[in-house]
Amino acid sequence: MHRGRQPSASAAAAKPAGSGGAGPGGGAGGESWYLALLGLAEHFRTSSPPKVRLCVHCLQAVLPRKPPARMEARTHLQLGSVLYHHTRNGDQARGHLEKAWLISQQIPQFEDVKFEAASLLSELYCQENSVDTAKPLLRKAIQISQQTPYWHCRLLFQLAQLHTLEKDLVSACDLLGVGAEYARVVGSEYTRALFLLSKGMLLLMERKLQEVHPLLTLCGQIVENWQGNPIQKESLRVFFLVLQVTHYLDAGQVKSVKPCLKQLQQCIQTISTLHDDEILPSNSADLFHWLPKEHMCVLVYLVTVMHSMQAGYLEKAQKYTDKALMQLEKLKMLDCSPILSSFQVILLEHIIMCRLVTGHKATALQEISQVCQLCQQSPRLFSNHAAQLHTLLGLYCISVNCMDNAEAQFTTALRLTTHQELWAFIVTNLASVYIREGNRHQELYSLLERINPDHNFPVSSHCLRAAAFYIRGLFSFFQGRYNEAKRFLRETLKMSNAEDLNRLTACSLVLLGHIFYVLGNHRESNNMVVPAMQLASKIPDMSVQLWSSALLRDLNKACGNAMDAHEAAQMHQNFSQQLLQDHIEACSLPEHNLISWTDGPPPVQFQAQNGPTTSLASLL
Repeated sequence: MHRGRQPSASAAAAKPAGSGGAGPGGGAGGESWYLALLGLAEHFRTSSPPKVRLCVHCLQAVLPRKPPARMEARTHLQLGSVLYHHTRNGDQARGHLEKAWLISQQIPQFEDVKFEAASLLSELYCQENSVDTAKPLLRKAIQISQQTPYWHCRLLFQLAQLHTLEKDLVSACDLLGVGAEYARVVGSEYTRALFLLSKGMLLLMERKLQEVHPLLTLCGQIVENWQGNPIQKESLRVFFLVLQVTHYLDAGQVKSVKPCLKQLQQCIQTISTLHDDEILPSNSADLFHWLPKEHMCVLVYLVTVMHSMQAGYLEKAQKYTDKALMQLEKLKMLDCSPILSSFQVILLEHIIMCRLVTGHKATALQEISQVCQLCQQSPRLFSNHAAQLHTLLGLYCISVNCMDNAEAQFTTALRLTTHQELWAFIVTNLASVYIREGNRHQELYSLLERINPDHNFPVSSHCLRAAAFYIRGLFSFFQGRYNEAKRFLRETLKMSNAEDLNRLTACSLVLLGHIFYVLGNHRESNNMVVPAMQLASKIPDMSVQLWSSALLRDLNKACGNAMDAHEAAQMHQNFSQQLLQDHIEACSLPEHNLISWTDGPPPVQFQAQNGPTTSLASLL
């Protein structure tokens, strides 16, 4: 969950007699063989590329000489660490780490080896899906580390992260609360803030909003009052502001979030100008950092993309996605941290939705395939994003008019998600499929009852509630209940204008324009369609532009404005051609077969021949 900044015992070069353990006779000469082997092992380990086999041979040469317990424990830790990080020999790594943990518990004041062995060993157990072995190990290490603030905090973070990965957020929150109180007692307000912000993040994931507000208020006060390393202070501020921004975005409050987002962007600019002087804090409990600067930068790009997507600034979303993906590619060459793949998938999920709106279905499909490939490499990534992946495929199916496949994809996504906001988003889109099919009234009534925006709406999202009003308006329009449709759409407009939800505003205006046109009120229709067209061009939303241009053509024809009618007809023809060409291109790609995938892991993909490049490929 948070990285420690203390140099690890396994990576350290030769230690003085007090920590490495003196040889027979206790003098420097007695341990010279040990120091020589250790120095040689470190030389091989840090070579470029690392000479792992030679490093392991040097360390193994220590053990037959029956060294003192301290030397033996440290050597087992170093062997376990090298084998764990640089080879696939998990059994040998586990054996050495278990010996290091066992021996070091018998040695007083040997914390660095003892707790690093526990930490690494529990990581290895988790990797081998032995979580039930990792948990008691970490709990024991936490219990005996209370006099060692750095390790006590680090192990608490580690156990909390383990519970989070298991989706046991209650236990994780409890541990983070214990950590925050411990950090307060040992005088580390910085690490107390890290624990509390981490707890705030989990409470947001659990939608416990009543508990989030006081916690974030307290965090804000701690962050502002803490006087310490400027980079650490600014990183705490970034963490705090990211939580605030995502909280607003989850609530669909795109306009209200702007001041927080601006602060966050200024904050990351400040961090990029600061030099990390690596002065170690005087309090060992402060030896943590939340994320590296470069990761924070990608994260700020990511929340900016999320905001731009919700607000309907799709060109801005594209610009920041390109910047973030370019930075991610550079980082992934040097760093295999799983969080980078998570950032990449979330960025792609957002840009795919942008592509579908802007009429670039073929590119969207190739990026969906790219998400599949990333998820193939990581079972955890797939389990976290499977519902989103099927949702994106459902949206793609709507865009190419494959309604049966869209229904199958959304039904699969609903089966896979427990996230309330995503559930409401999927149900809203599934309702639009049933409306288009026109013969699914029973299923449609059942769905609409579950997302009734007039009472008991299931989520707190302003944006999703506005979208639910729009879907109601669309259904009423198709049923010819025009007054009811106007009421729902005016409600959508009121809500979307309040929070600058441009795309919903454009959709509502054009549908209202269509209703007034059907009712013969051409002036009022024109008053709706013209701003809808302007807004759709600004987004740009291809389907609303197509719809608006058709209405403008018919309106001008009905009013006898031949030139304007001809101009609108030409626009409509251009949009139709672009969308048709893109439709044909998308459906001819081998990745189009993904629309039939509704079960199990992502299928192995075929590479498209001479297809459109993804935004990522075009940057390389």
